[in-house]
Amino acid sequence: MTTSLGAKIKRHRKEKGYSLDKLAELTDSSKSYLWELENRDTRKPSGEKLTRIAQALEVTTDYLLDDSEEPSDEVLKEAFFRKFSKLDPEDQQKINQMIDMWGKKD
Repeated sequence: MTTSLGAKIKRHRKEKGYSLDKLAELTDSSKSYLWELENRDTRKPSGEKLTRIAQALEVTTDYLLDDSEEPSDEVLKEAFFRKFSKLDPEDQQKINQMIDMWGKKD
């Protein structure tokens, strides 16, 4: 099944509990621009705008542009790593310690 850019934006926006106003604020866009992206396939966002939308929705630009319905494991990992890399080093270390502890449960 194929899914359009607008349908993906709308679905992920709603999953995050964001209104159009909130997503517009997070992406430095207008509410009307985002509404058009979600509801009309005529708008094509710039690379910069698409990147901001992907970051706010915690997905990748590749996923948004791909016609696949669900993000692949690689897309999810990339989105997680992007989020992880923005954390303070101390928080990154805590997460690494948790991962190490989980790995020792065997």
